[in-house]
Amino acid sequence: MVGHWGRRGLKLAAVGLLAGWLAGCASGPPSAEALAANDPFETTNRDTLKLNGKIDRYFVIPTVAVYFTVVPEGGRKMVHNLLQNLNLPTVFVNDVLQGEAQRAGQTLERFSINSTLGIGGLFDPATNKFHLPGHGEDFGQTLAVWGVGEGPYLVLPFFGPQPPRDAFGQIADIFLDPTSYIHLKQHIWWDAGRYYFTLLDLRGQTYQQVQEVQRSSVDYYASLRSLYRQLRNNEIRNGRPDTRNLPDF
Repeated sequence: MVGHWGRRGLKLAAVGLLAGWLAGCASGPPSAEALAANDPFETTNRDTLKLNGKIDRYFVIPTVAVYFTVVPEGGRKMVHNLLQNLNLPTVFVNDVLQGEAQRAGQTLERFSINSTLGIGGLFDPATNKFHLPGHGEDFGQTLAVWGVGEGPYLVLPFFGPQPPRDAFGQIADIFLDPTSYIHLKQHIWWDAGRYYFTLLDLRGQTYQQVQEVQRSSVDYYASLRSLYRQLRNNEIRNGRPDTRNLPDF
């Protein structure tokens, strides 16, 4: 168990150190535009985005290409289904913490159906047969529902856009995930494999969209920042309309 929790402690420390590094190495005072965008570390964030671009170009994209070549579409779909099913217990906990009883019930139904009829989550009869669409939740969204602000915009090495609220949420989700408390003999390989295929699955599904943003943007960094916030805010609202700034009649 020491080694099992030790890896999670190392991840927690790594994220904390990365956030501290970004906060401490901003070069010079932020511009008025950066402050207006709640991005006081813009210079460092831009440099980190370039670093992530190199990691993407020389490691992630070639790996995704091999994955798409070696694993047929049906196999990739099963990997996606399995990863989504493994994440459902964490989604359920966050549904409950947000007071979303109906969504929590739906998540529990999906997990029960896909873990049994879906052969451990390899297939998705909850969607295809029972018309129970899935949704995502994480503790960063839960904090936002509780009224916690995003904090300054940050781009972390490897992790990408991770404002303090969302970075802390990712760490908290480790402890909210019931599978974190299951000790497997080969847990190191299991955890590494799960994280690796999650990265491949996510990158494979978003590759074309990211490429389109890069091609169509005059300022890719600013476009990515805006897109991240739009998507994140939509997730926090669970797709509901934003009624905060509507005029009073």
